[in-house]
Amino acid sequence: MIVEIDPRSATPPYEQLRVQVTEQARSGVLPAGTRLPPVRQLATDLGIAANTVARTYRELEQDGVVVTRGRHGTFVAASPDAGLQAAHEAALAYAARVRQLGIDADKALSLVKQALRL
Repeated sequence: MIVEIDPRSATPPYEQLRVQVTEQARSGVLPAGTRLPPVRQLATDLGIAANTVARTYRELEQDGVVVTRGRHGTFVAASPDAGLQAAHEAALAYAARVRQLGIDADKALSLVKQALRL
């Protein structure tokens, strides 16, 4: 795994790390089953706080990009499309809620587009 943190970037370090690991997992640079470095080791290697790496790993796990196996470590998830599956499920939940609220499809899509620009 080759990641770099740009301390001059306006993007927070945890987000830089999250995006790079996600892209490498989806592109196959990090194949499914690849063990990621332990939190402390990666933090030291990148010159960032261990809590920053831990936060990133938690978010990657929530996104379905990695799985944590306790003391065995953190691994790239079996399916690089797990994040897409999670997004699809979120979209289904959003669509159901929008229908409950009586919001039409055009307005719902407008709200999503506005949220993605943030």
